[in-house]
Amino acid sequence: MRLFLCLPLLAAIPGVAFAGPLTFDAALQRALQDAPSLKARALGADAARSARGAAGALPDPTLGVGVESFPISGPLAFEPQRDDFTMARIGVSQDIPNLAKRHAQQARAESDIRAADADTAVEARTVEVGTALAWINLAYAERRLAALDDVLSRLGRVVTTTPSAVASGNARPAQTLAGQQAIATMQDRRSELVSTVARARATLTRWTGDPAPEIAGAIPDFPVDEAGLRAGLDRHPTIKMIDAQAGQADADIRLADAGRRSDFGVNVGYQRRDPRFGDYVSAGVTVSLPFFTRTRQNAGIAAAQANAGRVVAEREAARRALAADLDADIADHVMHHEQWMRAQGTLQPLAEQRVKLETASYGAGRASLVDIADAYAALADATLNTLDREALVAADGARLTLTYRSDAR
Repeated sequence: MRLFLCLPLLAAIPGVAFAGPLTFDAALQRALQDAPSLKARALGADAARSARGAAGALPDPTLGVGVESFPISGPLAFEPQRDDFTMARIGVSQDIPNLAKRHAQQARAESDIRAADADTAVEARTVEVGTALAWINLAYAERRLAALDDVLSRLGRVVTTTPSAVASGNARPAQTLAGQQAIATMQDRRSELVSTVARARATLTRWTGDPAPEIAGAIPDFPVDEAGLRAGLDRHPTIKMIDAQAGQADADIRLADAGRRSDFGVNVGYQRRDPRFGDYVSAGVTVSLPFFTRTRQNAGIAAAQANAGRVVAEREAARRALAADLDADIADHVMHHEQWMRAQGTLQPLAEQRVKLETASYGAGRASLVDIADAYAALADATLNTLDREALVAADGARLTLTYRSDAR
């Protein structure tokens, strides 16, 4: 009975965890804590650290059991009890790779850890940028919807005056349709904005895990430091990941080179014979002989060196791509900022002024409802266009700052 009474409370626990609106910083924090992709990368790094303990260790010893000198022909065939050479043997052998190979294995394990950590940092950057853009997109989607609702409300108040204008003879009956058509057109646009809000909320859910995120707080401003971003490209997580891969390639070269040195092995055995005869103990050492280095070890070394060269070339290609993307994004940011300033300082004020003038002219009987509808449609376009451009500027700032920010760790 207690269990059934507690079930509603247990079902409400996930909702409580996500209760409350999300500020920008809270959204980033939640995404970085709960992102499944980051958890996967962290587990990969844990696996690399766990494997480090076995790197360079001696292989497991080998136990051998057998029978030696068992007669199968001659007068004593299949009668080992009459033969003084038949022995039961048990022994242990241990392979000992050369020290250079073991050190190279340890270096490879260390480089694997650095590569896993670098991969985690790259994924963290992806999650951070994706969450920031999703939050900003949702914020501006809601602003657009609120702005259009305001214009619709203002136009609706004008349209409600048309019956009295028709009755007084100041407007023709057909003109009343213009206002209704304008409202219907804006309602279509409002439906699009409602869908945009829903899509933006779904994207934010993807990054934060919040099933119904509600945002709060001011939209952050990201001042773009062009010189600082360019100077920090060599410490970008993508470059650091390739540097970690270069460390893996260098370790592979050392490991391949160690193959030209001899490995060793030791073995100890005990042979037991018939009690009438004495037992034996044997010990030995094995040494590998890398005689064919040209076709075996040297080929592996050449392959490892070529792979290391490939990583170096990929690093330069990645850095050039980052630099080119940064320059292109900065150019777009400058363009978007200029367009936003033009919309905010010129286009939207002109649209507002046109609405005021047409409304005054309508009240004086010098303008029709068609003129009013056109003015409000232009105002809606100008308002949404201004918010679109402002959203681009905000998204550019977040993308530039978070994407190209150097990783000093």
